[in-house]
Amino acid sequence: MNIPPDRVLILASSSPRRRELLASLSIPFRVIPPQIDEDDLEGESPPDSALRLARAKARAVAPQVKRGLILGVDTVVTIDGDILGKPASPKEAKEMLSRLSSRTHQVISAMHLLSHPEDRFAEASPMTEVTFNHLTEEQIEAYVKSGEPVDKAGAYAIQGLGSVLVQSICGCYFNVVGLSLPVLAGMLARFGWEVL
Repeated sequence: MNIPPDRVLILASSSPRRRELLASLSIPFRVIPPQIDEDDLEGESPPDSALRLARAKARAVAPQVKRGLILGVDTVVTIDGDILGKPASPKEAKEMLSRLSSRTHQVISAMHLLSHPEDRFAEASPMTEVTFNHLTEEQIEAYVKSGEPVDKAGAYAIQGLGSVLVQSICGCYFNVVGLSLPVLAGMLARFGWEVL
């Protein structure tokens, strides 16, 4: 591992899942949760929305950092061109899961890696296709009662009990959890950070 000694990596995210994924690379980092408006913009495509929010997160944290690499990430679950955010209620979670049942949807975890204060950056929007099993009403009800869909984009967590909902994936598994580690490693290398 080769990390520039005068640099620190900042994760601009409050997600415990992203924190765990980043820690698995054994890279020293700090967490500074960003304070931004995460509302969708009318007419904005899901990939554009994810990248805009990833960029906003990194840049919102930049003034709090003297010098370093700041990583902003935003994950969207999309089907039929619609973004499925975090369900506001058990009823909404059931509606989302019913919509995903027996179908393929896309998960995009956009990343904006900002070198501050030079204002150099790298961006990526890796996408993974996820196909769900057929879900019965009873299975959906049981999963929602587990509490796991709360605070999860698309109302499921592939790394938890939600794994049994998934028939297959095409693309990076870590991307669905919230941070594509292979793509991040390539981005870090552009700034002199060699993970291996």
